[in-house]
Amino acid sequence: MSQVSANKQDSGIAPGLARVGSGGSLVWAALLILFGFLAIALPVATSLGVVVVLAWLIIFSGVFQFVDAFHSKGVGNILWKLLVALLYLVVGLYFLVHPLLGVAAFTIGLAIFFVIEGVFDLFAYFRTRHLAGSGWILFDGLVTLILGLLVWKHWPSSSRWVIGTLVGISMIMTGMTRLMIGLAARRLQRA
Repeated sequence: MSQVSANKQDSGIAPGLARVGSGGSLVWAALLILFGFLAIALPVATSLGVVVVLAWLIIFSGVFQFVDAFHSKGVGNILWKLLVALLYLVVGLYFLVHPLLGVAAFTIGLAIFFVIEGVFDLFAYFRTRHLAGSGWILFDGLVTLILGLLVWKHWPSSSRWVIGTLVGISMIMTGMTRLMIGLAARRLQRA
């Protein structure tokens, strides 16, 4: 067994941690940070952009549901899938026509998502707290949880800008976390 593999086993490096410290992973982290700052600089545009992208995804899902309905057996299954497809199409088109109402709806959804993500990050920290750089996972989890709770508290008054700002902050925090863990993995590989 080589000296590097022995050091990896002795230092408690998890399998796959070498990929975390790769150049591609560090570039991805830097891009997340850059795009996070852009989202914060243009919060209304980012908020509207998120709603438009999600509206199109909902519409495409409706189209796939519609096509899938005709591959089903039985009148009940076909009618049910057509009804679901119609719901997807109506909701997606509604968000495209009324993006500000979509922003308000997605803002409360984003608040719930951030709360759940923050809780999951806290669980991830307790599973990996013995690894170098895991404090960043704790920091990311706490910040994400607090942001989710703040959005929930101030909804719907700040819905126009909050999605873009929070998505930007989350991207920056995730990018920083990936960057710090990647750099810690590189230090462990060199040791």
